[in-house]
Amino acid sequence: MAPSAISIIDHNETTVLNDSKVDYVHTTKHGVESDVTGFASKALINKVLKEQIARIDVDTCEPGEEDAFYVADLGEVYRQHLRWKLNLARVKPFYAVKCNPDREVLRLLAKLGTGFDCASRAEIDMILELGVPASRIIYAQPCKTKSYLRHAKKVGVTRMTFDNTDELRKIRDCYPDAELVLRILTDDSASLCRFSAKYGASLDEANELLDLAKDLDLNVIGVSFHVGSGASDPNSFGKAVQDARFVFDRAAELGFDLKLLDVGGGFTDETFEMFAGNLNDALERHFPPHVRVIGEPGRYYASNAFTLATHVIARREVRGDAGEKGYMLYLNDGVYGNFSNIIFDHQQPIPQVLQRSSADKKLVEYSIWGPTCDGIDVITDRVFLPGVLDVGDWLFFENMGAYTKCSATKFNGYTDDHEVLYISSEPGASALLGYGADE
Repeated sequence: MAPSAISIIDHNETTVLNDSKVDYVHTTKHGVESDVTGFASKALINKVLKEQIARIDVDTCEPGEEDAFYVADLGEVYRQHLRWKLNLARVKPFYAVKCNPDREVLRLLAKLGTGFDCASRAEIDMILELGVPASRIIYAQPCKTKSYLRHAKKVGVTRMTFDNTDELRKIRDCYPDAELVLRILTDDSASLCRFSAKYGASLDEANELLDLAKDLDLNVIGVSFHVGSGASDPNSFGKAVQDARFVFDRAAELGFDLKLLDVGGGFTDETFEMFAGNLNDALERHFPPHVRVIGEPGRYYASNAFTLATHVIARREVRGDAGEKGYMLYLNDGVYGNFSNIIFDHQQPIPQVLQRSSADKKLVEYSIWGPTCDGIDVITDRVFLPGVLDVGDWLFFENMGAYTKCSATKFNGYTDDHEVLYISSEPGASALLGYGADE
């Protein structure tokens, strides 16, 4: 569905600009100020959601015009960056592109000066096409395709990770001048998504890898780790930093001059300050200022910035064991689409009513399902929502920016390319992106 211009009509002054792919809604200083609260940002998002669905008549629209769509507040990405700089000033963020490779998010982060964690040739090319120099990319994939290694060499991406002997020999053959970062094993048992079963060398293995790198005359420059995506134990950083210090010291004994520590990701919005404090303490204890420190936040930047609107396409009445009435709702998006975060990221998206045909606000029990013919396509088994929802009503889901659109599929013939309406509740973000100047 081709996007159409959105205009927010109220007492606030609004600038609207379009390009061939996206819409930009820029609120000037007469609207939402740069110190906008979360409440004001949500109010703006809600207003754009309602204005968009007001343009859709499900009884007369063309096929696909009532598809699910996003509203993305790039001002939220901007504020998260300022929050990072305030709490983790020593750690330069290298955004994990895999989390959400949305071009406008990437463009904003590039303007803000972040680095980028890329795990494939396509991600590397995506970042380079934005004009980001190769020096701001880390090829953070311990097991790389040979042709991708040759491509990294061709485009000048020198920094990359490894965690096994075969990878070292592969790099020696394909890219012997690469700057190597040894990924070590961590305890990620308290994380939503655990990586240690797949990646990372134990401390004993790290010793062997450093010996081999020395024999192969390869350039090891640092150590990396990842405490797991969506980590919940702040102490995990302290132990990982201590282990990294051990590897630094062992490398020095072999003549390596390690100057980079990559602390990976695992940062979430809810626990960020706690984790940042733990990490800062560990860095101060174990690493002097001359060691460069980078991190790989993904969901921290993207999750809260995206809100998804979905349309009720069908409804089925059901009865509980005690005879109480409830409903099965079928949406035009599901776990094979933007709700892939339920399966791949262990998320539990919370439905909220955006528009309903009934004025009744009595709580009603629902189960909510996606549109495909697969029985696992369930968004939530049980939820209570106000009023009796019907076909044509709309729900919305907040915090849908991480591991959603990027892992959507075309299963059962449904689209994986849903429209994104971009707004900025932060004048600083608007100015950086060049689609509006503060007045």
